[in-house]
Amino acid sequence: MDVIVQHTVRDYDAWKPAFDEHEPTRAKHGCLGHTIYRDPDNPNDVTVITSWRSREGAEAFVRDPSLKEAMEKGGVVSEPRVSFLEETETRTYAASRAA
Repeated sequence: MDVIVQHTVRDYDAWKPAFDEHEPTRAKHGCLGHTIYRDPDNPNDVTVITSWRSREGAEAFVRDPSLKEAMEKGGVVSEPRVSFLEETETRTYAASRAA
């Protein structure tokens, strides 16, 4: 199970330490890891993709009151957009085929 969260932060460099400090809470709920993306035209628009053991754990994390506190501490300025996803296919293209 993957979860995508997209939001705008006041300042990425201030947001990132708050995100990192919240890792133990993500792990407690069954988060296996994350990837962070930034919009190249607006680096304060952040997309975080997290991988989870179960949807129940991911949903429990989203409901955890400490998440709102961490987002406030990190300077999240927009309402987060949250999507729950189940992987259906992954395909890698060989460099020679993609050219």
